[in-house]
Amino acid sequence: MPGYEVRHLELEVGPKPYRLRVLRDLQQFSDPDGHGARLGISSAQWSLFGQVWPAAELLALAMDSFNIEDKRILEVGCGIGLPSLVLQRRGAQVVASDIHPLAESFLAYNSAMNGLPSVHFRNMDWDAPLPSLGMFDVIIASDVMYERDHALLLAGLVERHALPVAEVVITDPGRGSGGLFTRLLHAQGFALDPPLPVVAATLPAHTPRVLHFRRTQVPRC
Repeated sequence: MPGYEVRHLELEVGPKPYRLRVLRDLQQFSDPDGHGARLGISSAQWSLFGQVWPAAELLALAMDSFNIEDKRILEVGCGIGLPSLVLQRRGAQVVASDIHPLAESFLAYNSAMNGLPSVHFRNMDWDAPLPSLGMFDVIIASDVMYERDHALLLAGLVERHALPVAEVVITDPGRGSGGLFTRLLHAQGFALDPPLPVVAATLPAHTPRVLHFRRTQVPRC
């Protein structure tokens, strides 16, 4: 036994069904060799990757109609990786990334459960440059700015891995870092676009915001 319990759920993104294996609840924890602790993942945070949060569902819905043509897309802090699965089903060039030691295996399992090739995955610590990851046309993430320094770290990641002409799509439940992140991306030449065309009538009132940034020219030095 792996030391944690799971459950299976079914949900729809747009008209399409998805089957997912997730952690049974937020009480699950298993770090027998201390790998998670060495990565800075506390016992309280350990289970967070293994759920499908409202912001991830919203990002997945946005990606179901997002223009993917000729775009290389990076999902940051993917967790279960529902948005990446949606993109994989659509045939996008997508790379999912997370620091959690179980994210890759859960993503591979869920890819198989939905009859998809495994989403390409890279383990990534936002603090550590990863030149081999390359550059991307689009960087996406859901509810990743839940600690004070995350806006700065995420903006640094965008600076390292976004192409000169690029987009950034973040679903943000309003934890307080959205304004700082917007200012940091503005300094990199990004402008905040109108919301993506997700049908508002299908979403509850407390739905997170979709922040869509676009940089249309090479930033000046």
